[in-house]
Amino acid sequence: MEHLNVVDDLNNAGSWIVRNQELLISYAVNIVAAVVILVIGMTIARIIANTANRLLQARHIDPTVADFLSALVRYGIIAFTLIAALGRIGVQTTSVIAILGAAGLAVGLALKDSLSNLAAGVLLVIFRHFRSGEFVDLGGIMGTVMNVQIFSTTLKSADGKMVVVPNGKIITGNIVNFSREPVRRNEFIIGVSYDADVDQVLTLLREVVDADSRVLQDMGVQIGLNELAASSMNFVVRCWSNSGDLQNVYWDLLKNFKRALDAKGIGIPYPQMDVHLHRVSQPEAEAKAE
Repeated sequence: MEHLNVVDDLNNAGSWIVRNQELLISYAVNIVAAVVILVIGMTIARIIANTANRLLQARHIDPTVADFLSALVRYGIIAFTLIAALGRIGVQTTSVIAILGAAGLAVGLALKDSLSNLAAGVLLVIFRHFRSGEFVDLGGIMGTVMNVQIFSTTLKSADGKMVVVPNGKIITGNIVNFSREPVRRNEFIIGVSYDADVDQVLTLLREVVDADSRVLQDMGVQIGLNELAASSMNFVVRCWSNSGDLQNVYWDLLKNFKRALDAKGIGIPYPQMDVHLHRVSQPEAEAKAE
């Protein structure tokens, strides 16, 4: 009896397969197509990600950032591949996209500050406002760039401190790069007394500047009387030098300006206060005390 039941079940199954063979073939084709889409998509994702990584590193972009961006590209392609494969086997991808969108929104709200730093890091890598080894001022924080990471940038200050600056604060503030240009300009304001001869002061200042070989004469030197202040005549001196020599040139020229003015007896005024004492007679003092 049990043998007959098994035979009947097999016959029924065979009959069902015959009746629904087109449907089964359709499902089989869709499943095979979905698998093919997954395989091709995974392969394309790997190839594109590796190519992007090599291109980024060829542009001397930080390896951490290059790995992150290439991984982001790879997982993005994989996500689209999965959606396409699910749609091929009949899954309603609209609901899947809606769920992913809601999850992404929740994660984005929870990590908005981190994502802001991430987006800022990507922009810094793309636009290359500064590179490792350059001296910069990032919104009032000055130092040499050590590395640019995904969420932050590390600086080494002039006194040897390590400073980590969030990328979000960098991209929204002023970025001053002191190392990008090969030459830079120094500016001096030299105040002398009103007793000094203007032409003589101009000549002395010019002689000091011309005597320094580090000053780039072809870039132009500007020397002139800039202001008639309350207690001094203020002269301005502007000259160019290589960025690496800028600080030493400033110190040396300032010292030599002082020596040249002292040698000619030209004074450099400084703030003074005159105190006048008035003697009061004894009867007047007693009258005021009463």
